[in-house]
Amino acid sequence: MEDSARPTPADSGELPNGAGMAEDAVVAPDAGEAPEEGEESGIANDSETNAALGAEGEPSRALTMRELLGELKDSGEPSSGRSTLSEGNGIGSAGAERASQDSLQFSSHHDVAMDLINSVTGVDEEGRSRQRILSFAAKRYVSAIERNPEDPDAYYNWALVLQESADNVDPDSSSSKDSLLEEACKKYAEATRLCPTLYDAYYNWAIAIADRAKMRGRTKEAEELWKQAIMNYDKAVQLNWNSPQALNNWGLGLQELSAIVPARDKQTIIKTAISKFRSAIQLQFDFHRAIYNLGTVLYGLAEDTMRSAGPDVSPNDLYSQSAIYVAAAHALKPNYSVYRSALRLVRSMLPLPYLKAGYLTAPPADNTIAPHKHWERSEFVLNHEGLQQVDASESPSSKPLGHMGRSKKYIKVAVEDIVSVSACSDLTLPPGAGLCIETIHGPLFLVADTWESLDGWLDAIRLVYTIFARGKSDVLAGLVLNNGS
Repeated sequence: MEDSARPTPADSGELPNGAGMAEDAVVAPDAGEAPEEGEESGIANDSETNAALGAEGEPSRALTMRELLGELKDSGEPSSGRSTLSEGNGIGSAGAERASQDSLQFSSHHDVAMDLINSVTGVDEEGRSRQRILSFAAKRYVSAIERNPEDPDAYYNWALVLQESADNVDPDSSSSKDSLLEEACKKYAEATRLCPTLYDAYYNWAIAIADRAKMRGRTKEAEELWKQAIMNYDKAVQLNWNSPQALNNWGLGLQELSAIVPARDKQTIIKTAISKFRSAIQLQFDFHRAIYNLGTVLYGLAEDTMRSAGPDVSPNDLYSQSAIYVAAAHALKPNYSVYRSALRLVRSMLPLPYLKAGYLTAPPADNTIAPHKHWERSEFVLNHEGLQQVDASESPSSKPLGHMGRSKKYIKVAVEDIVSVSACSDLTLPPGAGLCIETIHGPLFLVADTWESLDGWLDAIRLVYTIFARGKSDVLAGLVLNNGS
């Protein structure tokens, strides 16, 4: 397939998973169920915010942009840009009276950020109204920092305002957007200096850096920015390992970086990206963005393999793996046009009428605890109905799942009978990578040829079960049995 037709990652520009969302442009991810189409992708998990922002005598609190804008709207937007703070830079007379060198530097530094915020006008009336609220919020956070320069939440919330303002900039004004994001990064840096465990700050800081990197194409400067974003995603995951969204964005950052670095470094980075997407899926089986992104990175790896490998190395397995993830993402979200378009490119790479086909070592169907000498390596197929062993004398591509192997008893696991699927290192199993499928009838043990092959089987079986549990098996059935979407 041509490079121009390759599936593109589901980044924040196509599917909302970070800055650029319809409502909460910069929020911390939620490890819960993936949002339905049209919803925001996450809600910050910091403390509740029932008090007014920056109330006198109280520390400010870390907010999501939805909470921030809601609080300010409830408290009343100041007319003509006026607030209880003084006009001008919003710092207030108390700061002006303390005219020490430190306070002057403080004022000068924050004047730059305020000037940038005040220069944003918005592209329409809604944007202008939103920006007036953000400008008011920025003044309150400047005041909060003046009262308590050691308040990390004030810096964090101010960074959110700057980052949200950057999304409100006219699309033709890239320099202004970059400057706002740069200032937001400075505020996140200060927030994390004051509170090194502020997970939300590292996560949103990484998004801001990534947005700056995207403006610079495939340049050395972009490479350095992607590396910084990746470091912050790493830190965010260290602070909150149960964050599929952070892992997904980390994988996207690595995928972008792999397109810039020298060829000798690319393979290592791509393999790391695959592990991040896979980890995100393992935390949230129906996280369709990570599922789709794993498909795109495998597709890119297949393309690279086809161009650079010798004639004895085939990229077909990688193409087939890529198609499995794209198909699963489409089955979970059939209305997403990005997934639908990608599926048209990769559907023919599936072992139709199945989602996956490959080899596993299995015991006799009527004696699952048989001695090793009775275990055999045989072909298995997986589709919307479940997993089944194939009679070597029959062609799996010509027979439905339920009509194979009538003359001999073969292993068959219906998707509705599956309880869990996991890797297994039981020493009583034959050599290889152990796979345990817990069913309502008891456990079934199989052995994959390699641990890498096992990862593919684990993901595929889990995805088929997740699609079944979400009531989307009919979509998957139509995809593999008919002409897809």
